[in-house]
Amino acid sequence: MSEWFGHRVVVCLWLLCLGFTAKAEEPFRVMFYNVENLFDCVHDTLKNDYEFLPQSARAWTPYRYHVKLTRIAQAIVASGTEHVPALVGLCEVENAHCLDDLTRHSPLREADYRYVMTDSPDERGVDVTLLYQRSRFKLLWSRSVRVPSEQWRRPPTRDILHVTGLLHSGDTLDVFVCHLPSRSGGAGLTEPYRLRIAGVLRAQADSLFRTRRNARIVIMGDFNDYPDNRSIREVLGARKPHGEPTPRMLYNLMDGRPNGTYRYRGAWGTLDQFIVSGSLLHPEGSIRTSYEQAQILAHPFLLQEDARYGGLSPFRTYQGMRYRGGYSDHLPICCDFDL
Repeated sequence: MSEWFGHRVVVCLWLLCLGFTAKAEEPFRVMFYNVENLFDCVHDTLKNDYEFLPQSARAWTPYRYHVKLTRIAQAIVASGTEHVPALVGLCEVENAHCLDDLTRHSPLREADYRYVMTDSPDERGVDVTLLYQRSRFKLLWSRSVRVPSEQWRRPPTRDILHVTGLLHSGDTLDVFVCHLPSRSGGAGLTEPYRLRIAGVLRAQADSLFRTRRNARIVIMGDFNDYPDNRSIREVLGARKPHGEPTPRMLYNLMDGRPNGTYRYRGAWGTLDQFIVSGSLLHPEGSIRTSYEQAQILAHPFLLQEDARYGGLSPFRTYQGMRYRGGYSDHLPICCDFDL
């Protein structure tokens, strides 16, 4: 009882300090976006970032870098209705300098975002991060979950980011942001590594289910696998919601979506996904969402004509080594939660 009371006191004090009055009509929006290589133009002596330097074959200049920042900011702003998303997960970000420029020196500067990010041993130096608005998400703690690549005889990969925060409803929300190993070299040959990291994610979720009576979990990221692949269906056990949700099961809100977030050789697929605990799907919960409240953001400005395969594809920054000046090779996804 004392622990519960203390938790409520903290929440009430936080709300009073903010002077906040909740608006039932304002959804708590969460977004995820693989931003396709957000690198600054400065060499990090500990990382293999040579292809994103001014003298490289890509000719990654300060001008192109700032165009990229503006593009990402535009995509995030456009993902909201009256407000920008309360939480934004990003992957393929080089360092904190890029995030400082994004949150302070781009069209996002008025959104008052703060961020937490991993510091992974990934050889290229890319990481995952979570932007959050302090007025809507009180950060309690964050940590990096290291993926033990060495024992798998695999080059180091991205850590998993685990963030815990308080919402205006008084609920605690656990958010995982991930970027699983790519399919470079073949989907079949690289699948074992994604299976193992999915196992790490599942173990983290199970730990929360054991220690919290009603754990509310959001897992978002670029899984480099599709909803029907083994890492998602078998290891995480996440499927499209159907019938009465089980609080301690995981459900994939992107399973069964038409089109997708990434286009490979003319075929769309959904690599970027939201996976949530069943506790967040209960229609009478103090924080809740549904399959219908998740979507792929396919704004016209994020797309371009696919000259090779026909139709539309994401408007990318680079097509191979050729600079296109677009947004990303992935489309963002978002999900609304009612408080």
